[in-house]
Amino acid sequence: MTENAKLLGLAIATPEHVILQSEAKEMATRLFSDRYREFKPLSRVFDNAGINKRYAARPLSWFSEPHAWEDRMAAYAEVASALFIESSTKALDHAGLKASDVDCIVTVSSTGFTTPSLEARLAGQMGFRADIERVPVFGLGCAAGVSGFAIAARMAKARPGALVLFVAIELCSLAFRLDKLTKPNIIATALFGDGAAACLLRCGPGGIAEVESSGEHLFPDTLGIMGWQIDDVGFGIILEQSLPPFAEKEVGPAMASILARSGLRLSDVDRFICHPGGTKVLAALESTFGLAPESLDHEREIISEYGNMSSPTVLFVLQRAIAAGLPERSAMAALGPGFTASCVTLKRVA
Repeated sequence: MTENAKLLGLAIATPEHVILQSEAKEMATRLFSDRYREFKPLSRVFDNAGINKRYAARPLSWFSEPHAWEDRMAAYAEVASALFIESSTKALDHAGLKASDVDCIVTVSSTGFTTPSLEARLAGQMGFRADIERVPVFGLGCAAGVSGFAIAARMAKARPGALVLFVAIELCSLAFRLDKLTKPNIIATALFGDGAAACLLRCGPGGIAEVESSGEHLFPDTLGIMGWQIDDVGFGIILEQSLPPFAEKEVGPAMASILARSGLRLSDVDRFICHPGGTKVLAALESTFGLAPESLDHEREIISEYGNMSSPTVLFVLQRAIAAGLPERSAMAALGPGFTASCVTLKRVA
């Protein structure tokens, strides 16, 4: 039987600019209240989101001016490159490894793109070998932290001994739109931040946790729940306000179905490690998984300190769960455009 991949190391990184939620609300009020009559009731989301601060690719003043694709993608290339280098280097250093030891890189991002992709642009600076395999993935959104982790684990399992670097980078702030006078845009202004995380996976001895199983569930006829509407200016958020009740009703059975493929039940999971899409979504997940209210404590801490960073957020939660001590079995879970539920189970390495 082929050995499962193990998580060897994990590191996170954020941009330098910090935006307090109070500052974001003040700016949004200044920019939108006179132009959008529904802003005042919607502005309560800034107070109810459970967010204290976030990190951003650009200072707050940058967002008060209009920006088109060229500005946004130039900022993405600059800051995403820096976060790739910082998170990957930290992960390698913590594991006592070098960039030249990496055999494969899986990079996920849905908030910007470069061609050549980030890992190719940075190969010389990082010191990756010329024969490295590259797997850049776009479009998985918030679910990519779990789905991309699963892809990286399968790559490691397919080549025992190969070291796989998984990097999740999102600069959600660069999708901020002055011209979109819509509820989803205002809500996004209150929720999303920027960050990156890097993981190292390999089959072999040691490690922090073993990747036991993985799976996804694609819900039919749900394309309108979450995604991007792309136009000449940039990304425009698609975000259904019906997501929390949908999650409460549908995600538990979907996760139970994913786990059942590996002979597991929801009750076999000692700790869920969830992507914190928002406080209402977290409450819905606690309900659908049969958890006590407020039990997803690491998730609430992360969203308070960083906001919703899309794909890397669940890895920030995983890092905190590792620091607190992983139980025997954990399940990473995330939701994303598609609409998709993704799950990876981890077993603690003794």
